[in-house]
Formats: sequence, C-alpha cells, structure tokens
Amino acid sequence: MGGDHLSKQYDNDLETLRSAVLRMGGLVEAQIRGALDAFASGSQELIDQVIASENRVDECEVNIDNDCSHVIVKRQPAASDLRLIMAITKTVTDLERIGDEAEKIARMSRMIHERGRADAQHLANIRHAADIAISMLRKALDAFARLDAVDAASVIRQDATIDAEFRSILRQLITFMMEDPRTISTALEIVWIAKAVERIGDHAKNIAESVIYIVKGTDIRHTKFAQMEGGTPG
Repeated sequence: MGGDHLSKQYDNDLETLRSAVLRMGGLVEAQIRGALDAFASGSQELIDQVIASENRVDECEVNIDNDCSHVIVKRQPAASDLRLIMAITKTVTDLERIGDEAEKIARMSRMIHERGRADAQHLANIRHAADIAISMLRKALDAFARLDAVDAASVIRQDATIDAEFRSILRQLITFMMEDPRTISTALEIVWIAKAVERIGDHAKNIAESVIYIVKGTDIRHTKFAQMEGGTPG
C-alpha cells in the first residue's frame, strides 16, 4: 500500500507540473493576442497590460523550474519521467521567451502609434503571420498535453511557412522605405514586430521538438526534418 501511495503522489507531482506548463502557455498566448491587438489599435492601456503581464510569466517560469528541481530531488526520476521533466524545463524557457517577444511587440507598437498610425496593409500582413505563430503555439501545447508526436511534427512543418511570411513582410517593408524615406523609422519598428512574430514560431517549434523528445527519447533539434521523419540520425 505504501508503494502504491508513493506512486500516486509521484504521478500527481508530474501531472501538477504538466498542468502548470499549460496554464503558463495560456497566459503567454493571451499576452501575444493582447500585444497584437495593441499593435492594431494603439491602445496605451492594452500596451501597459501586456508589458505588466511579463512579470506573471517570469514568475511562472521560476515556480515551475523550482518544482521540477524538487521532483528530481525527491523522486529521482529515470527514463521517460526524467525526459518529461527535462523537456518541461526547456518548454517553460521557450514560453518565457515568447512572453519577451510579446512584450517587444507591445513596446514597438507604442512607438509606432506615438508617431502615427501604421499602414493598414502592414497591420494585415503582421496579423496573418501572427495567426500562424499562434496556431503553432496552440498545436505545440496541445501536443504537449496529449504527448502526441505526430501533431508535434506538424508544428515543425509549419516553421518554414512562418519563415517565408517574415521574408515576404521584410521585402515589402524594404520597398516601402525606398519609396518614401520618411517611413523608415516606422518600417524598421514593424520589422522588429515581424521578427518577434517569427521568433514566436521558432519557440513553438522548440516546444514541439521537446514533445518528440519526451515521446521518442530523441533530440531532433539539429536534425533535418526529412531525416527525422525517415528515422535516420542527424
């Protein structure tokens, strides 16, 4: 009975960690959406809210990291459980960095709207790229919740799409600046926002890679995607 009790406590500890990661993911997703809404509207109140929420994201990261350390010391996990805990520590780092990118979008939005409203076409282009990045994040977190390596792989495939979106936005902004040098400052700030969106996609891909690491025990961070699908080593 004592062994069963300890086993249930251990399972509860791991489930508590997984749930905390998903709550942090929800907080970060809301932060991204708030930052994009601030970019579209120029709402100073919303910008301030996004920036302030970064403290909550940081607190989540610290708390989850501490909880992971306690589980390692108390339970001395091995095999798949150890992979799960290691992947959780990587995932919360990626989530915290996504929060940093959301904060960057909010700060750049403040500067853009203080100078004058951004061009509607650029707003639409950023929103389209951001929708892809948010979709990647949600799918990655869902794959983490269900430990689904197939869905995680689909997130990794999307990375090329968001990279292409960023390059397209960059080309458009370069043309914009060449046609009207007065727009250079605003265009450069929009470049920073587009880059932040692209980085959010990168971090979502990292989370998906962590899911595959949990499920398969394989670190694919420096493996070409075709090799990963074919099962050949990188």
